[in-house]
Amino acid sequence: MRKAIAMGETIMDIIFHGEQPTAAVPGGSSFNSIISLGRAGVPAVFMGETGRDEVGRRIAAFLRSNHVDDSFLRMRDDIQSAVSLAFLDEQRDAHYMFYKQPPHTLPGFAPPTVGADDVVQFGSYYVLNPHIRPQIKSFLEHARERQAILYYDVNFRRAHAAELDSLFPTILENFGLADIVRGSADDFEVMYGLRDPEEIYHRHIAPYCPLFICTQGGDGIMLCTPQETLRFDVPQVQTVSTIGAGDNFNAGLIYGLIRHGIRRADLPTLSPRQWETLIDCGRRFSANVCASIHNSIDEEFGREMAEELR
Repeated sequence: MRKAIAMGETIMDIIFHGEQPTAAVPGGSSFNSIISLGRAGVPAVFMGETGRDEVGRRIAAFLRSNHVDDSFLRMRDDIQSAVSLAFLDEQRDAHYMFYKQPPHTLPGFAPPTVGADDVVQFGSYYVLNPHIRPQIKSFLEHARERQAILYYDVNFRRAHAAELDSLFPTILENFGLADIVRGSADDFEVMYGLRDPEEIYHRHIAPYCPLFICTQGGDGIMLCTPQETLRFDVPQVQTVSTIGAGDNFNAGLIYGLIRHGIRRADLPTLSPRQWETLIDCGRRFSANVCASIHNSIDEEFGREMAEELR
């Protein structure tokens, strides 16, 4: 079976609802996605780093217990594992405070094997960080040569807005490497001062990547391709937390690509019905995670998805 590979940061999220912490959950944008894919029965590999400390050991164990290959999680003696405080407001949206150190280039970096039509998810500031960009770029170029599907989740936080001018060349490079670009309207408001998906696509994405998915919270999902623009509604759910909503949309869409046998060569000619099927997988994963305090789909839902994958 084809596999999913995700690269990104690792972090221990301590979640507050009111004045008291209610959960401590390993996280990170790509990390959340790959945990869900592992639970859903997709062969899964995670690339990242953490400290060789108690938090780092828990993160590694969490990957393994959720059927994710942790062979490419680098355990470092020279850093402490990252921690975040996530404060849920009345709308169940999270506001963060981060405690972490920037990654640095390591000698002897050995990436996983990539096969044709494997799906590689990359994104967030992790893949823009100049300290590790040469390794990230080399791996992405290798994956592209191997005919993998490259899925870029922009996930650009306002905390990095002051660095935007210096980061734009790398962002555009990522657009050019990607087969699918996914971002939220919030991401592009920070980056371009725009929220309209069609304008974002035609002005900023289409010159580099033909396929663009923009998630807009309760306002739905827009897909832009050279042929058409499609809009998809999102279901109303009783939201406990929005942490991981976008990450699990990514996981669901990647699950859909593998479950429905959609390969890289198929992407330019997918029908609206096929896109509806993929988007629906993303919506189902996202809705499941919003119904809990956790960052990834629950294990029961994962077992159901794994059964459908067989």
